[in-house]
Amino acid sequence: MTNRKVDYSDKRVLLIDSSGNVRSAIFHMLRRLGVHNIQAVSINDRVFSLISEGGFDLILLGHNGSDAVSGIQILEEARYRGYMKPSAGWVFMTSDASQEMVLHAIDSRPDVLLTKPFSIDELKLRLDSLVCRKAVLRPVDMALEMGDLPRAIAACDERVPKHDPLFDYVQQVKGKLLIQARRFQEARVLSEARYWQSQDKEAGLHLAEALAGLGQLRDAIGVLEGLIEHYPLLIGAYDLLAIVHERLGELPAAREALVDATARSPLGIPRQMELGRVSTQTRNLDSAETAYRKSIVLGRHSVYRSPEPFLKLANIQRLALADADARQAVLLRDAFDQSLNQALFQFPRDSRCKIQVALLRRQLFEDLGETLEAERMEREAETLNRALDTPLDLKREQLRVSADKVPLLEPDTPLLAQVPPDTGKRDPAMSLKVNRLGVKQYRVGKIPQALRYFGMAIEYDPANAAALLNLAQLFLESGRDTETRREERLRMVDRYLHLCATLSTKGDVQVRQMLLQRLRTLPVEQLPQGSLGALLR
Repeated sequence: MTNRKVDYSDKRVLLIDSSGNVRSAIFHMLRRLGVHNIQAVSINDRVFSLISEGGFDLILLGHNGSDAVSGIQILEEARYRGYMKPSAGWVFMTSDASQEMVLHAIDSRPDVLLTKPFSIDELKLRLDSLVCRKAVLRPVDMALEMGDLPRAIAACDERVPKHDPLFDYVQQVKGKLLIQARRFQEARVLSEARYWQSQDKEAGLHLAEALAGLGQLRDAIGVLEGLIEHYPLLIGAYDLLAIVHERLGELPAAREALVDATARSPLGIPRQMELGRVSTQTRNLDSAETAYRKSIVLGRHSVYRSPEPFLKLANIQRLALADADARQAVLLRDAFDQSLNQALFQFPRDSRCKIQVALLRRQLFEDLGETLEAERMEREAETLNRALDTPLDLKREQLRVSADKVPLLEPDTPLLAQVPPDTGKRDPAMSLKVNRLGVKQYRVGKIPQALRYFGMAIEYDPANAAALLNLAQLFLESGRDTETRREERLRMVDRYLHLCATLSTKGDVQVRQMLLQRLRTLPVEQLPQGSLGALLR
């Protein structure tokens, strides 16, 4: 890929593997490559502290499926928690080269995937290429770590001339960043030329995303179907195809795309949960039940472990009661109670789970015509909700648990991905971390997820002014871009700006607060298009 000479003498390397023999072998390989600063550790409780605070240039992570905590779990959690900084190179080394494992690892986007065992020559080839890419993109990566997406995009044009072997790679990165910045027309122009010239799969995905962002959904489907035909293991194409079909209201086609994706890559919990959700909407209850049961099993040792698949499974059992005979009804009712009891047992401190369980029981009693019991469960949900520092919107929660469609943005407290432990204590440090995760979701256009994280950040620390302003910006952009519920969304902007005004702000936060307050005085038609400001990390 490049003829650049690589100097490893100044690189800090973290080597993680549960096998002492493997660590020793790779340690000596790295020494022979000229790496002087190597920290070699087994998988233990200190791994995430090292990853998040160590400032390593390269992280080599080994996976062994027989480990109690495996490398893939470390990789998945590092990505989920935002520990995989752009400036660090990640090498995932697996002794399991099965299609399922490789595709699951790709979901967490390591820079390099190596199959163990490997030779020093192979290691050098892959590391040389990675280090060269990181060197060329360092200004881009540093801008991303600072949250300056426009600067990162501009840096792509400043790095390498067209004749450089890394030029195509830098253009690929630029295409991805343009999509994150929602500059879809620029992304389309860049990716379209690259895709039709080289049939590069990454350029094809970026082109499809850009077309979808521009509202050209049928054109996006055409590109995605062509990608899938040529690259049947490009799972991201199936995921995006499902999203586009759903936006067109074609839920059966969306479900089929997710069925194909999970058949090829069945180990990802978010994808299984999506299949369960869409299958429920299309009343393919057997498919939904299978997806939720898989999510429960996969979640036993995953960062994605939550009560949600238990609750969703209980709802499937509730829906199945409508067409059940007397004997089946008894079995389904028992299964419904068992699923809810498992959720309560495994997540005893999750206050939101208790409310959702009460709402699901209320829905079942209402289905069965047992009005008094339904009212009792409704009162129980209301009592539990009043005990929360920030009560939930029970009508919205009822829609969620009963599998009815929920609007993308609601004019109330953003739905939380999870509730902090019910200890009554605040955790400002966790609030900052969760807010950073929300910023990352916003950059890639995942607005509902961003809302969830910003809401969670306020749960951990109601005085997190940055998270309050981030919510104000998202609702202001949403109110600008759609007339649906515009007034309610603008009221949410006023609410979060008011809450922020009660705090003492300074520096960048104060500047951002003043900017949003000024923008709020403008008529919606006069607001600038695109992002209304870089979110505060």
